Amino acid sequence: MNTPEHATTNTADPSGGPSVNTAEQPSTNPATNTVPADTVNTTVNDAVNGTEGAATDPGAPEVAYTRAGNVVPIRPDAARTPEDIPEQGGDPLAGRGTVLDAPADADGDAEVVRHPVQVDPPEPAKPSWWQAAREAKVRPLVPAWARSRSEVRQRAKWLAGYAGHTTAYHAIRCPLYAAKLAARAPRGLGRVVVAGHRWVFDAEGKPLRIAAVAAGATDEYRRLTEIRETRVRKRSTVVFLLFLAVLAGVFLLVTALSPVWSWLTIAAAVGVFGWVGTPADKPVIGRAVVTSKAPKLTSDVVVRALTALGIAQINQAVSKGPGITFPAPITRDGPGWRAEVDLPHGVTVTDVMERRDKLASGLRRPLGCVWPEPVSEEHAGRLVLWVGDQNMAAAKPAAWPLAKSGKADLFKTVPFGTDQRGRPVGVDLVFANMVIGAMPRMGKTFSLRVLVLAAALDPWVELLLFELKGTGDLGMFERVAHRYASGPDTDTLDKAMEALRELHRELERRSKTIRRIAKENPAACPENKVTPELARNRKLGLHLVFAAIDECQELFSHEDYKAEATKLAEGIIKRGPAMGVILILATQRPDANSLPPGVSANAGLRFCLRVMGQTENDMVLGTSAYKNGIRATTFGAKDKGIGYLVGAADDPQIVRSYYIDGPAAETIVGRARTLREKAGTITGHAAGEAPEATGPAHSLIADVAAVLGADETKVWSETIVDRLAALRPEVYGAWAELDGRTKANQLAAGLKPYGVETGQVHGKTEGGKTANRRGVVRADVEAAANTHRRKTTNVDGE
Repeated sequence: MNTPEHATTNTADPSGGPSVNTAEQPSTNPATNTVPADTVNTTVNDAVNGTEGAATDPGAPEVAYTRAGNVVPIRPDAARTPEDIPEQGGDPLAGRGTVLDAPADADGDAEVVRHPVQVDPPEPAKPSWWQAAREAKVRPLVPAWARSRSEVRQRAKWLAGYAGHTTAYHAIRCPLYAAKLAARAPRGLGRVVVAGHRWVFDAEGKPLRIAAVAAGATDEYRRLTEIRETRVRKRSTVVFLLFLAVLAGVFLLVTALSPVWSWLTIAAAVGVFGWVGTPADKPVIGRAVVTSKAPKLTSDVVVRALTALGIAQINQAVSKGPGITFPAPITRDGPGWRAEVDLPHGVTVTDVMERRDKLASGLRRPLGCVWPEPVSEEHAGRLVLWVGDQNMAAAKPAAWPLAKSGKADLFKTVPFGTDQRGRPVGVDLVFANMVIGAMPRMGKTFSLRVLVLAAALDPWVELLLFELKGTGDLGMFERVAHRYASGPDTDTLDKAMEALRELHRELERRSKTIRRIAKENPAACPENKVTPELARNRKLGLHLVFAAIDECQELFSHEDYKAEATKLAEGIIKRGPAMGVILILATQRPDANSLPPGVSANAGLRFCLRVMGQTENDMVLGTSAYKNGIRATTFGAKDKGIGYLVGAADDPQIVRSYYIDGPAAETIVGRARTLREKAGTITGHAAGEAPEATGPAHSLIADVAAVLGADETKVWSETIVDRLAALRPEVYGAWAELDGRTKANQLAAGLKPYGVETGQVHGKTEGGKTANRRGVVRADVEAAANTHRRKTTNVDGE
């Protein structure tokens, strides 16, 4: 057999001679690559006898291993070379211990036995009671709902409403209940008489007496008869006395008491007899409410649902043993059940979240009732499964806490919606920007309206609002907005662009102011950010600015504005939060053209309602959100206002935004107007002021007109594109890298909003050859440029 190099073993001589130590040397038998049986341990014997072949390897082991695990000393002294070995007489191994034989194989070779290395560390000492108590997680003394004033108020309101409804329901039906009792009273009286007769004459003992007669037990029958006679005699006396008491009561009722008490007593008696005569399956009083009780969540149900997901690791772990464990009991949590689950090794919560539809099928519950969640402070396999009693979309929406009274402070958490358990969810808008995305008619604008209302109720916040759909969904805010415009037309887009330019310039001024304050008084401007005190000092001009653009795709996809709008929005989103500038963008078409990646990637808050595909989902919620199980594609048509909120907490949240209709919003804006009038912060559009005229940074139609030569009547589109790139490389530089046909298409798309059509134009190439290519007519460009210039002048108030 093969043995490791330098391994020394104890081998029995096949010939029956004494055992000797052998050590593996280079093979002398190429056919078998084994050491011959008659080869002795040259490493030891030759070294001891001072012959050639003594061990010269300083790394050779000093001990040998046997099958039984005994240690055999090979080199008892410290000699490492033949010269270092002292002279010895007689048996060199005498007195060195017993040499143990190792059993030989069939071919006479020895087997090397290796002891395993201990890999697992020893069990740690159990912590003391004191240490375990200090490290244990304490359960809250007061339930979570009782610590929230709004939730306590909501529960108290619900309880009062429930009690009022139940009382009114039964009060209306009192005559019906009385009629039922009167109709059933005779039957109840009969039951009382029959029961009394059976009790007096000892009917319960009759079977015993019959059995005694049948068995011929005369003595037993005589004893039972005596017992019956005694019982009948006593019970008859009780009934007779009770009958006399009833007669006395009737006589007193008729002669001494007023008729009112008489009728009340009769009614009570009829009621008692009617209650006794009521069948068990026909109660007198019906239910005021009909509830559909959700099935109880148990560990067996959870395990069955998880094994139905088709995850191989779960099925293997469950089949071999308790692969799924529950670190805490399954309990009620709000309007549903909460289960904490430790998934098998190698299975993450994301694996379960991306199969939420299959999980709901396994639980036999609607999809809107099943919400798996991770636990960020635990390992990746800790799952919190919350199963609601009813679909989230079917639950009654909660009222916005600021709907009736109060004002907001954007430096504090703003109430935005409720989660699937009905708990309030807020967002911190200061030092963050937000992107809201959804397909049409899913509640995107209503969600945006909640945030705008909160900003309006903070009188120190300046509002810049632009609704590019043109339906006036934000029209109620005209009374409090510093800038406002509505519509998909060019005028509105120009105003929105001017507001972005104004904000971008404002960042420069604010950065200088913050640097100066931080240098002069560091305590007043910690971390070089805007504080509530700085924001309310009107002399500094560091008040919060809340800018919201609904249907922003109209701006970012416009050929004339998209480049500049993207650049400005990216700058505002990156630098604005630290300087008190908040930008919120809402779109119903979340793609790369409608929501530039540079804009969406830098938004700190993201709210995505129902979308149709993975691309739209990740554009709003972030890259790989879909792969991580955060899928707004699972929402249905009835899930209006429900979406995934990312950035407000450590983990993504399911949130149903508060619903505030138009009339309610008008009322709230009226309160906001009053607050701002008292604070003296009614400015701009709300005060009837026109925006300051600065004009756009550039216009495509004006730039095209500028690059046309004075003597050119018709110019090729690709020639115009090359001139535009030379005029404004930061805007049109990318166009110049396109091929000729694409250049023509790009210019045609950009000029179409101005009413300029491109057509076939004759011209000469650089080589002097005549060619026919797409181009524009100078007269058409000049007419469109003049029209646009007049519109811009009117809009800016010049």
